[in-house]
Amino acid sequence: MTTKAAGYSAISSYSRVEILHRIQENPQRTVTDLVGATKLHANTVREHLHRLLDDGYIVSQVEHRTTRGRPRVLYSAADGAGSSSAVQQRKVKEAAHRGDLMRRVLPSELPPELTTEALHQVDALVENLVDAGFDPIVDESDLTIDLTPCAHAEVQAAHRQVLCSVHLSLMQSVIAQAGGPLTVDGMRSSCDPRDCIVQLSARG
Repeated sequence: MTTKAAGYSAISSYSRVEILHRIQENPQRTVTDLVGATKLHANTVREHLHRLLDDGYIVSQVEHRTTRGRPRVLYSAADGAGSSSAVQQRKVKEAAHRGDLMRRVLPSELPPELTTEALHQVDALVENLVDAGFDPIVDESDLTIDLTPCAHAEVQAAHRQVLCSVHLSLMQSVIAQAGGPLTVDGMRSSCDPRDCIVQLSARG
């Protein structure tokens, strides 16, 4: 598996991954919350939040206050269900469009067991993983996505648990935003930390 150059992904920086992880765990976080949790400078946290917003990973809202004082900005993860970003919605639609075009060129690649909605979910998920620096291999029959070998297992070995959690949450949000029968079950267990196979399932 090859990975993209680090600078192109909003989650290539572990500091942004950590911020995203904390927002995924507890929504409606403020800059002050995140500064205290990460020990990063407030300006650094704001820069990371802007990048995550621009790439559709999180959403923001201004706090409603009934007392005096400047309203705070609250940040939550774009989970594709309760909250989604315009950027996330656009990416999902564009991925489905590109997937449809590809299948017209290569009609034999269309797996009969997957509905159009499910295929669009896979399209969105694959493009999200590519943007994150992976080179996913999809098995439509087994409903798996192989990301082996996982570069994070060695490069960010000390933070592997957080990275896996963040990537799984992102995949679940993309699947939810795309809409359809597929869900993300999780990652298949393996003795080798470099092995990474994501298992999907189809409702019904």
